[in-house]
Amino acid sequence: MMGKITVIVDDSIEEEFRKLVAMKYGARRGALGAALTEAMKIWIAKAKADLKELEEV
Repeated sequence: MMGKITVIVDDSIEEEFRKLVAMKYGARRGALGAALTEAMKIWIAKAKADLKELEEV
């Protein structure tokens, strides 16, 4: 199952993100979703590490 998220981001961030996605993945279908999934996984790992660090204090 796949989730769907609708968000609003700053135009300059969106433009840079789309440009880099195209450079890394090309213009293939699903590239934007793949890049967003990768970014979210990285963010989740960092957030978990940050929360764990706070719990240890």
